[in-house]
Amino acid sequence: MKILIISDKPSPVIYDYFDQNRNIFKGVELVLSAGDQKAKYLEYVVTLIPAPLLYVPGNHDKIYAKHPPEGCLSIDGRIVTVKGLRIAGLGGAPSGAPDGVYKLSEKQMQKRVRRLIRRAKSGDRIDIFLTHSPALGLGDDKSSGHEGFECFRDVLDHVRPRFHIFGHVHPEYLGGRKYENPRRYEDCVLYNAAVPRFYKMIEI
Repeated sequence: MKILIISDKPSPVIYDYFDQNRNIFKGVELVLSAGDQKAKYLEYVVTLIPAPLLYVPGNHDKIYAKHPPEGCLSIDGRIVTVKGLRIAGLGGAPSGAPDGVYKLSEKQMQKRVRRLIRRAKSGDRIDIFLTHSPALGLGDDKSSGHEGFECFRDVLDHVRPRFHIFGHVHPEYLGGRKYENPRRYEDCVLYNAAVPRFYKMIEI
């Protein structure tokens, strides 16, 4: 399955220069948003690409509570099965993030992680873990205040998803530093959808 993953900022390739006939967009069967995307942008994407769009909120997505993006499905705190893939989602960023509104402490996220793990263990292995923030030490960026959640490692260790997809760490935060993307943790492949161009295409 071909999956488009997006996060944090609109990609010019999609928003300004979209061409459905370009090879890059042909055959996309699922779109996953890792947060900090305006509702109108997600609505635009879901109308142009004939595929389900699933999302979790980022720390700037308070508006989703009042005006969720139409035609899209929030999987924040949920586990869903779409096109044969079992996908779990957790939105938000650590409380130490430099800005934004949808922020949680490590303790608050720990509670959400425990609930998710209990639900996951009632079924088969999770295929995709979709979050806004990375796991601590696995694609986060302490130097810019964009640390990840330590408890996300519990999901990777106990649920063992095939893929962890996140955003939150932008190219401009890296100051030209090399960023490993994708990377691996045990047998899980980790993708930051915000690096390098605010979208990536993956195959499952």
